Amino acid sequence: MTEKIKDIFMKISDVIIENKKYLTELDSAIGDGDHGINMSRGFKKVKEKLSSNDYEKNSDLVKTVAMTLISTVGGAAGPLYGTAFLNVSKVIPEAEFDIDAAIEIGESAINGIQKRGKAEQGEKTMLDAIMPAVESLRESKEKNLELKDALEECKKAAEEGMKATIPMQATKGRASYLGERSKGHQDPGATSSYLIIKTIVDEINK
Repeated sequence: MTEKIKDIFMKISDVIIENKKYLTELDSAIGDGDHGINMSRGFKKVKEKLSSNDYEKNSDLVKTVAMTLISTVGGAAGPLYGTAFLNVSKVIPEAEFDIDAAIEIGESAINGIQKRGKAEQGEKTMLDAIMPAVESLRESKEKNLELKDALEECKKAAEEGMKATIPMQATKGRASYLGERSKGHQDPGATSSYLIIKTIVDEINK
């Protein structure tokens, strides 16, 4: 399974690097204009680290991703994503992956982000994509959906959450300085979170 996790992170890295310009454009409207640049730099480093090392445990691999992002991604995104993945490294299963594992991974990522960023859903942040995605997994578990279908629903919920940031007024981060003017723009953090969730789901469901 470690090879599979490595492949997923390599793919995430490619997707973030490919979307560098798009994320930068989104951030230029309401932030410092560096989200795409910072995320791309971090995930290039992730690719380098993962390419040059072999991992016996998923936890070690994900911890490497976390520490790499913390040390190379500038702005708030590095500590937020880094802490999220650091929490994930503590709960990621080494063998079987099921809906309970997916929920635990999502919840631990949210806890890490909230501990660092003190944000809630509805404040125009990355949590607006992640929290609906995890809530969707819980609902899918209640409905006894197959893992593949549950993950597709989770991806849809993340996309809807990302788009829901457009009319929101930001109350956290640099965008909050704009007040009313932050409305009408899609949040870059929610967008990068959606891209990560989408890639994970697409790779698992391949």
